[in-house]
Amino acid sequence: MTRPDTAPAGRVSLRRPTGSRWGQAAGALSLSVSPICLELSGTGAGTASAYRCLLALPLLLVLTVPEWRREGLPPRRQVGYGLAAGALFAGDMVLWTKAITEVGAGLSTVLVNVQVVLVPLLAWAVDRERVTRRFLVWLPVTVVGVVLTGGLLESGVGGRDPTAGTVHAILAALCYSGFLFLLRRGGFHGHVRTTYTVVIFSSALCSALIGAFWGGLDLAPPWPALGWLALAALTSGVIGWLLVAVYSPRLPSHVGAVLLLLTPVGAIGLAALFLGERPTAGQSIGCLLILVSGYFTVGRPHGEESAPRHEPGRRAGLVSPSRTSRGPGPAGGPRSGR
Repeated sequence: MTRPDTAPAGRVSLRRPTGSRWGQAAGALSLSVSPICLELSGTGAGTASAYRCLLALPLLLVLTVPEWRREGLPPRRQVGYGLAAGALFAGDMVLWTKAITEVGAGLSTVLVNVQVVLVPLLAWAVDRERVTRRFLVWLPVTVVGVVLTGGLLESGVGGRDPTAGTVHAILAALCYSGFLFLLRRGGFHGHVRTTYTVVIFSSALCSALIGAFWGGLDLAPPWPALGWLALAALTSGVIGWLLVAVYSPRLPSHVGAVLLLLTPVGAIGLAALFLGERPTAGQSIGCLLILVSGYFTVGRPHGEESAPRHEPGRRAGLVSPSRTSRGPGPAGGPRSGR
């Protein structure tokens, strides 16, 4: 898998933005397979989170060996990013899965998906990264699409403990936003596969610890469940998130966030195809709004040059003109499952 272009002193070269968009989109669609596998596995949040990471590690280690030989071990800062990102990812997976039973799938999905706003805002606050006017113009349409796709208007707030579920969903959204931000930062200077393997190792360990203390960790799930978790590990842990780790450093944060919205759209389509869960009219309209807003947000205007370099820490305003934007940074985005 191709390593992202790197540049010295905190710079990220973005020389192939079109290919990076397709790579990020492919990663997002690969992630949409995971919710189907997790539902068919019938395992709890702690078990599913821990095993899907553990089962991904052997293949990730094989993929990482050539990078070790070529580039050596990553700097300590990148290892720190990986460990922290893995802990946040574990918290996100467990908290979000728990929130579904407490507050219902609709509200939990919508609350988690607010990261399409949180991650660009975090990139602006930390790295002074600017966003384009097109993103801000189409953001309300995107948010409406997320709400409709989550089915919140049709299902309402359900679950056995709406208050606790809302808190857990908000915490999951914060964890997921931080995970995406650190995942992208960890790929700024190469060592992408190595750093990502650290992420998955940290996530497996933290998921097991959370599951052990919070309940729901099954050390010996049945073989059929392990099969579905292995498929989730392949499509999500090995393919999906690795593609995001490779390509998101090449994209502005808001572009990466919008492209990751393909995950809930893909999950709804796959659920209809394999689980017989027909989407409602509202969900279909929501998917359409996400695709339309994504097309106009992600696509480059006529005459726009190739994506430029980002310099973290550079002073900049929140908004930059869509035709003259000169600064992408860390990325992120939402989904209806991981």
